Amino acid sequence: MEKYIYNEQNGLWYELQGDYYIPCLELPAEKEERHIGVWGQRHLRYIREHKRVFYTNLLTSGKLQSHLADIEEQAENMYNRLIEEMAERQGVTETLKAEQPMEWIGLMNNIQACAREVVNNELIYA
Repeated sequence: MEKYIYNEQNGLWYELQGDYYIPCLELPAEKEERHIGVWGQRHLRYIREHKRVFYTNLLTSGKLQSHLADIEEQAENMYNRLIEEMAERQGVTETLKAEQPMEWIGLMNNIQACAREVVNNELIYA
């Protein structure tokens, strides 16, 4: 039996695997490689576990990487903006950092945790 055969009816190549011919299929290539960081990885894990149809549609259409990169970019921008706004509203300044560094660290850790929670709820797990 031949290793590869071509079916003219559907235009697909088939490869012999054991006793069966399996179609030679591949996913469409992504247009560009973009960075996917911690936010994108969290979103990937979430959609893979909880939104399987959406995940499969993105994967088979070749749009998964660009979707994750978009989420990464949006989440990072939102996180940084929230930290700046919360720090300004709570009066966490460079002066406080110079005069009382331990208090500044505690306040900034709290602000970062709050911003992380907002980003997770609004973008990552939505």
